[in-house]
Amino acid sequence: MGRDTLHAPTGPDIDRPDAHAVFVTQWYVPDRAHGTRLLDEVAEQWRTAGLPDGVVAFHAYLDTDDDTVLTYVQAERPDAYRPFVRALRGAARAEPVEYRLRQSVLLNSRSQPPGCAVVASFDVDGADRQERIIESVVGALEGATAGRHRGMLSAHFHASTDGTRVLNYAQWTDDAAHEAFLEGATRRATLAATGATPGVRPIGFKRFHLHHSIDPRQSVADHGRSAS
Repeated sequence: MGRDTLHAPTGPDIDRPDAHAVFVTQWYVPDRAHGTRLLDEVAEQWRTAGLPDGVVAFHAYLDTDDDTVLTYVQAERPDAYRPFVRALRGAARAEPVEYRLRQSVLLNSRSQPPGCAVVASFDVDGADRQERIIESVVGALEGATAGRHRGMLSAHFHASTDGTRVLNYAQWTDDAAHEAFLEGATRRATLAATGATPGVRPIGFKRFHLHHSIDPRQSVADHGRSAS
């Protein structure tokens, strides 16, 4: 795929109408060098093969602790992803968790590009608990004043198709804004909402920087970068 400009991509368009299925894969790595190398290897296979029919975007991240790699893949059809990755090699063949986007909360202007993504995960007991925890956390976010989540651009809640996971993909202006949020009242409210929901167990969160993007709708088809 050709490059149209030198502008770097800003991460996935979570609410794009043609993305009906999401596949998320995580790997644990010993350090930044291993994580960057794994990202490069996986992204190179995707770039060389090209996006298959029915897959609309691929994004890959390394977390700020340098111990976790994540890929976020959007597809038009649920059956478009697995046949493609089974033809790849090594870590690129890893089995993902399949999600559906359930709800998005837009908290600030989207004119500012995100500087990081924070991914929080929950272990849940079935579809009913998935919906309850999403409603509870969304309510806590929407009920807070803007000053209590300054720097959070959006939060996107996904439910796994097997009923065992909820994933919140949140976009932030930068790392500092998220660090400030962790000390604030809205963070405490979301924790309280989680703790008050039976059958829900927080797994934790990671803050990620984008390293690779393959998305024909963005100005750069594939872009590798080192997080600052």
